[in-house]
Amino acid sequence: MTTINFRYLSEQDMIAAGVTDIARCTDVMEEALILLRNGDYRMAGENGNSHGAMITFPQNPVHEGMPSDGPDRRFMAMPAYLGGRFGTTGVKWYGSNTENRAKGQPRSIHLFTLNDTDTGAPMAVMSANLLSAYRTGAVPGVGVKHLAKQDAKVAAVVGPGVIAKSVIDATLSLRPSIDTVTVKGRSAAGVESFAQYVRENFPQVTSVVAAETIEEAIKDADVIMATTSTDIKGSEAFPYFPTEAIKPGALLLLPAAARFDDDFIINDARLVLDARGLYDAWAEEYGTQAYQLLGIPGTHFHDLMREGKLSESKLEEIADVATGKIPARRNDEEIILYSVGGMPIEDVAWATDLYQSAEEKNIGQVLNLWDTPVLA
Repeated sequence: MTTINFRYLSEQDMIAAGVTDIARCTDVMEEALILLRNGDYRMAGENGNSHGAMITFPQNPVHEGMPSDGPDRRFMAMPAYLGGRFGTTGVKWYGSNTENRAKGQPRSIHLFTLNDTDTGAPMAVMSANLLSAYRTGAVPGVGVKHLAKQDAKVAAVVGPGVIAKSVIDATLSLRPSIDTVTVKGRSAAGVESFAQYVRENFPQVTSVVAAETIEEAIKDADVIMATTSTDIKGSEAFPYFPTEAIKPGALLLLPAAARFDDDFIINDARLVLDARGLYDAWAEEYGTQAYQLLGIPGTHFHDLMREGKLSESKLEEIADVATGKIPARRNDEEIILYSVGGMPIEDVAWATDLYQSAEEKNIGQVLNLWDTPVLA
């Protein structure tokens, strides 16, 4: 049998397959992170832990037609294999440019290809903006599931964009006790749009409050989300979270740029990573520039460790919490910084789960690659 068919899933097909089911996605992400911790995966690079391969552009290109550098302007391929019940390989490919928003398009436009690990044949090609957004929210959701206080009442959002919507989905789904959300954004329109999203989707929330400063937004929060895009100016321009403004017992979800006092990181905060190997790989690839370029706080934790300022034992992994190897909360007063870098194994996991649903329900279009290959 030489015929190869694959399934094409549009964005609406992905919705029908369940891509927006954040509770289900959180469970799948927890499963994926445990497989990663056990070593049943491969990502790019010789170390097998690379985030992917990225094309960026010069600030002043000399060739006609070549784009110039700009906020979030890049192309990136993120390949991975994930074992366990998944056993599949795939790649997320996307182009990104902040200026897209002026054209009514999202900042990044994603496509995902899922492959048979044995033959390399495509199993599915799928719209991946929602795939990426929901897995991005669900990985912080694993942290909420295990590390947030059970009686959490207030959530704070710093950076009310697309990422924030998926992270708030996971947070409010896992902690229905939360009835207040505070929001700090760059514009009143952005804050109001996010507030409207919360009001429409989460009737449990009785109060959505706009904050003028980060300090005002987070002072009473049990769960804090830092979801602001990286600034090309570097860490000095990242949102700053002063130690004295953080409530004892708070969980901080950190899938984007954020800055803290080094003394607080080294001596007081509990530090949890989505996966240690990812930060090792970033340190190899970017050296001391990882934090400046990526903004993910865990890259700075790693810098401090390599400088001898932070004990390696302080860098814990969420999979060890999920499997009970280390405790969830040691007490009600500890402040936990949960750094989330995002990995292609997460895309593979969620894509595989959704592909299986699409197969069962016959969602999408089955397309033919060939019946008999011309070259074999």
